[in-house]
Amino acid sequence: MAYTLEEGAKRQQTFTPFIIFMLLILGTGSISYGYTAAIIGTTLAPGQPSFIAYFGLATRSNASALIGSMNGVFQAGGVIGTLLLPLIADRYGRKIACIVPSIIIIISQALLAGSVNLAMFIVFRLFAGFGCYATAAIVPIMMSEIVPPRFRGACVDVMGVGLNIGYAASGWLGYGFSFWDGEGSANAWRVPLAIGVFFPLLFLAGMPFLPESPRWLCMKGREQEAEEALKRLHRHSSDPAGDLARAEFFQIREQIELDSQLDNSWYRLFSKPSYRKRAGLAMLTMFTTQTSGVLLITNYAPLIFSTLGLDAHGQLLILALLVTIGIVENALAMLLVDRFPRPKYMAVGMLGCVAAFAAEAGLVAQYAGTNNSNALRAGIAMMFVFGVFYSFAVDGPQFCYITEIFPTHLRAKGVSLGIATFSLTNIVWLQAAPTAFADIGWKFYLCLVVPSFFLALVMWFFYPDTRGKPLEEIAAIFGDDDEVAVRQADVEIDTATHEIHAKGARVGVEIEDSSVGTYAGEK
Repeated sequence: MAYTLEEGAKRQQTFTPFIIFMLLILGTGSISYGYTAAIIGTTLAPGQPSFIAYFGLATRSNASALIGSMNGVFQAGGVIGTLLLPLIADRYGRKIACIVPSIIIIISQALLAGSVNLAMFIVFRLFAGFGCYATAAIVPIMMSEIVPPRFRGACVDVMGVGLNIGYAASGWLGYGFSFWDGEGSANAWRVPLAIGVFFPLLFLAGMPFLPESPRWLCMKGREQEAEEALKRLHRHSSDPAGDLARAEFFQIREQIELDSQLDNSWYRLFSKPSYRKRAGLAMLTMFTTQTSGVLLITNYAPLIFSTLGLDAHGQLLILALLVTIGIVENALAMLLVDRFPRPKYMAVGMLGCVAAFAAEAGLVAQYAGTNNSNALRAGIAMMFVFGVFYSFAVDGPQFCYITEIFPTHLRAKGVSLGIATFSLTNIVWLQAAPTAFADIGWKFYLCLVVPSFFLALVMWFFYPDTRGKPLEEIAAIFGDDDEVAVRQADVEIDTATHEIHAKGARVGVEIEDSSVGTYAGEK
């Protein structure tokens, strides 16, 4: 009896315990990113006056520019960190690329908490952004490279769950410390920043248990280690002989052998049309999702809620509730994300965000500063509606999509390019936000609503679907059929002899390996 790798993969309907364990470790990395990115929102909140008072921001004429700079340099550090990440991830491995940014976050958060002047604070915001966004890039790369394709969307959606746990932790800590009054309260802003070292320390503690990416190991010629890693990751009662793991290793190995003959430079990423299309999609995806306005909510929610009549403590409470509910929404999204075409699923989420933000703009324009309590409560409700669409259909899938569309030899560069665009987009919106809210008020919402609507339509009509496909077969979607070494359906597993046979190969050489079977190549 024999079955193909594709048929075998369908038999394995559940996560293995080891994959769940790996995702929990990687989830702490996304928590680290979420907390580091969001803590500035509660630090700058009116309900946390100790920071404003310590640095004299209430009396500075350039206070808005300084606040914008604190966010701007963080995002600038993110651009630098993500573009440098491939130097580590491709040369030294995915695990080292997890470790280095975590160490940078730990040092930066400690020094931010101990800052004695604004210059020191702004400088280490730059380094915190470096570590934060490098973590945001490497975590989904690791996730996508260790999980089965059938559940890849759900697995990478753990990234969204982790982000919201980080956001929620920062929100509740900010809310709690806003009540600190009396002795020592002048330094209340320091404690939440100092707590930011905990999550990257937890991530580092999990590193010894995290296997290296099998795809990276194959890329470096460490094939035995790669096969052993796959056996650990995919060991399951329905595959006691390890046939599926061996067959997947076979497919990865042959694909890596083909990829090793291809140029993996930054120049090639932009010079070859199909690679350039993927780079464009990664950049456009992250620009689209950040133009939705999500970072304005997480960073400037207290400012937005103040226009709706909430007091300082109420602003922080609503923000904490908003991101806490996001944890549940992202977790539930794991049940849906692999059931629908990836681009259309994200486009629906974006259109929902557009509708909620447009309604918010109308409510703020009409009722901000009035005593119409029902309308003001509706404005707050729109933020929760926005959160539903973003958490269910955008937050996790955006990271999954940009990791899927690149081949292994270019994945670190491609994903880093996407996350760098993520940071650049945030520089534009976050740097502009304080001045825009002060000068044009609710009209600033329209600067996000209008482009987001059209970008969502582009996503719906023009993005290719990558759902459920092995990473090694994505190239065919972009017209690079000659770069697919062997397909799942071409890999046949003999259950009696446990040999692996491949047909319809596309590599220009014939390969034989007694350890896994025969690969009949086409010349």
